[in-house]
Amino acid sequence: MLVMKRLILFFAALGLCDGALSAAVRLPAVIGSHMVLQQRTNATLWGWAGAAETVTVSVSWSTNTWKATASNGGRWATEIQTPQAGGPHTIRIQGGNEIVLEDVLVGEVWVCSGQSNMEWSGDQGLRQCKEEAPQATNSMIRFFYIPKATSETPQDHLTARWVVCSPDEMIHFSAVGYFFGKRLNEKLGVPVGLINSNWGGTPAEVWTPRGIIEDDPDLRAAAAKIKPFPWWPHEPGLTYNAMIHPITPFRIAGVIWYQGESNVSTHGTYRKLFTRMIDGWRAAWKSELPFYFAQIAPYTYDDPTRAAFLREAQTLAAAHPKTGMVVTSDLVDNVKDIHPQMKREVGDRLARYALAETYGVAGPEHRSPTYRSHRIEGSSVRVELDPVPTTLVSRGGPPTQFKVAGSDGRFVEATAVIDGKSVVVSSPEVAQPVAVRFAFACDAIPNLFTAEGLPVNLFRTDR
Repeated sequence: MLVMKRLILFFAALGLCDGALSAAVRLPAVIGSHMVLQQRTNATLWGWAGAAETVTVSVSWSTNTWKATASNGGRWATEIQTPQAGGPHTIRIQGGNEIVLEDVLVGEVWVCSGQSNMEWSGDQGLRQCKEEAPQATNSMIRFFYIPKATSETPQDHLTARWVVCSPDEMIHFSAVGYFFGKRLNEKLGVPVGLINSNWGGTPAEVWTPRGIIEDDPDLRAAAAKIKPFPWWPHEPGLTYNAMIHPITPFRIAGVIWYQGESNVSTHGTYRKLFTRMIDGWRAAWKSELPFYFAQIAPYTYDDPTRAAFLREAQTLAAAHPKTGMVVTSDLVDNVKDIHPQMKREVGDRLARYALAETYGVAGPEHRSPTYRSHRIEGSSVRVELDPVPTTLVSRGGPPTQFKVAGSDGRFVEATAVIDGKSVVVSSPEVAQPVAVRFAFACDAIPNLFTAEGLPVNLFRTDR
């Protein structure tokens, strides 16, 4: 009997020790000093503590306090009201211990995601980043760089930290993301938090919740065709689980995205895949997030037209609610390099989209003209484009990259003449034209723009 009592006391002591150890309040990496919280919203703070433990949150911008009780699994969460942009602020989180978060700003938070053209930074030798770095000291911009990781199941934690923008930090961060954030900071005058989550070479499938693909026969079949490589994952959901899902409770303003090169071979399902991915992210964040993305740039792929079909799929995806696409066909210095140097311009165009559509800031037209309609006029085809604020212009000569076809479906080089906001296309080889294609090739760099400087998007009138 004495031995039994001693065993009971021993195991009880172990239980008390275990409870004391687990009582420490912990936070996910995305909640930390130097972070940016989304302004004027109910921002979720969450973490872990002892089961049934009470956690109290207080902030320097308000006399209110918020309390949460940890579940029997040790997780707690509460929503705090954030003020208008400003700071720095302090947040105190108290339970069995106290955590003090310092130098917290309130402003606009954006996720920057995709594959290598979003990932590319000064580390990869981008000239624009090297030129920008010496003047990149800006305490109003904060970076959160999520390391590459995969998981078979959705995760709730990752390893990263918020840092203040400096020359040393900027040179490692997404160039597109940085220039996007810099433009927002300049135009809005508020702090900007940038969450960098990308992995070069990855197809969109890995960023899409697995169930979305598994439940759709078309997407499931296309995913099975993705060729595996040793340097990046290719199976559905793997990076979403490890690099997106852990931050979905964190309130953000929106997403910028640059990806598609690794889906050229499965362009036929990309529109569905991409829009379903967007819906999956919105469901996880419980918000209809603005989603602005860059069209893939001209590059000499093995197949002459598959990349054009992918760009077409991206164009069609831009009809999805609260999305927008920037055209990059003029931002290429070498069509044999899949990583164009001109990232500042991509970031600026994405920022113009966000400023206009999300923040209502008046400015120059942010949308590239796209095909609207066409009509046959004898041996010519008149193509109408929209939007064209004033007129169309061509740089360095007559408009290039136009082709026309008759009823035989054979496309030949065509002459194009600008007529205000439309283009008249013809060829002496086609007496009775029925269809027109513009810049419909993998490496096409056309010279047709609006007078305001935005390139005309590729199109085809045939299907």
